[in-house]
Amino acid sequence: MDYQNLQLTSSDGILILTISREKALNALNGQTMQELQHFFGTHLPAQAGVKGVVVTGAGAKAFVAGADIKEFLALDEDKGAEMGQRGHDVFFLIERAGVPVVAAVNGFALGGGCELAMACHMRIAGENARFGQPEVNLGIIPGYGGTQRLLQYIGKSKAIELMMTADMINAEEAYRLGLVNYVVPAGEEVNKAVELIQKIAKKGPIAISKIIETVNAFYQYNEDGFAREVKAFGETTGTEDFKEGAAAFIEKRKANFKGE
Repeated sequence: MDYQNLQLTSSDGILILTISREKALNALNGQTMQELQHFFGTHLPAQAGVKGVVVTGAGAKAFVAGADIKEFLALDEDKGAEMGQRGHDVFFLIERAGVPVVAAVNGFALGGGCELAMACHMRIAGENARFGQPEVNLGIIPGYGGTQRLLQYIGKSKAIELMMTADMINAEEAYRLGLVNYVVPAGEEVNKAVELIQKIAKKGPIAISKIIETVNAFYQYNEDGFAREVKAFGETTGTEDFKEGAAAFIEKRKANFKGE
């Protein structure tokens, strides 16, 4: 698939995915969502040796300033539910990716942009970043997982306040609440995200994938996270990576993991 609204670059096994609609503050229109679905559902799983993905937005003003409101004008109840389901499908692909996905948030992450950042496994915020779920200003609610993921990160009381008031929070407040992992100078978001992925890439890749899988299981209503952990633990102990990691520990050397 030829991407119109996504730019993809690669450096040492780390993919930098840039949402490139700068004039529209990188708003998530239907085309962009289709491209994100293809990237995380088809392109990424087919790539070998990928250490992780950094998701960011073009320009300095916005990561993603929301969904494209112009496309909302034709919605009715059924079409709205279809749009929400498509958003859930895409963002679950991100959340369940088998490699670390880190959002490098430069500027505004509002509405669908905040939801996109929350679907990533971790978030790096530039000091000028702003987060919010302002959908009630339009008489609607977050539809791409925001009502569920925001409370997972910051707790029910503050999450419900932010969603009902439509207030924005800055990077430092997002860090204090636990929404972001690091706050860095503006322009350093991608560098920090790459640094974090490089650190993780030195660990066992199968184990990293299983960490993502088991943590996600905690939040899935039809999953027993503890049972999933037992199963995943057993699966990791049956790998060549485990044998290598244990031997390296005993021999006091760095492990050479091969993802096997």
